[in-house]
Amino acid sequence: MATETGTSSGLSLQTDSMTPVHWVGVALALVSGVVHLVIGVGALPSSFGIAFILAFLGFVGAVTLILLDVRRQLVYLVGFPYVGVQIAAWYQIQVASRGLFNLGALDYIDKIAQVLLLVILLYLIREER
Repeated sequence: MATETGTSSGLSLQTDSMTPVHWVGVALALVSGVVHLVIGVGALPSSFGIAFILAFLGFVGAVTLILLDVRRQLVYLVGFPYVGVQIAAWYQIQVASRGLFNLGALDYIDKIAQVLLLVILLYLIREER
């Protein structure tokens, strides 16, 4: 099974060096991205909806860079605070006003995925120095 796919622009998938940890991180980032897309589309055209669409694009962009092997270490280093700030903002906005046990299923799915993603990013930052 080939793990490198070329395109006419010269970009190609570079997944040979990816471990199962990388793939779990990709899956978690995509879960969080899709949650942001769903919430964002539902909240359009508000600024809240636009912010969530932009967050979705951030996750998809990061996954794309990882799959293309474009400065992976930098993606991990930027991704850690990116996800951390989202968790902190969620806590400040949602949990503080509604309580931890009065949230929707998407809240819990997203935050579980993001907390696990933080653990994976920390691991990858340390392992790929």
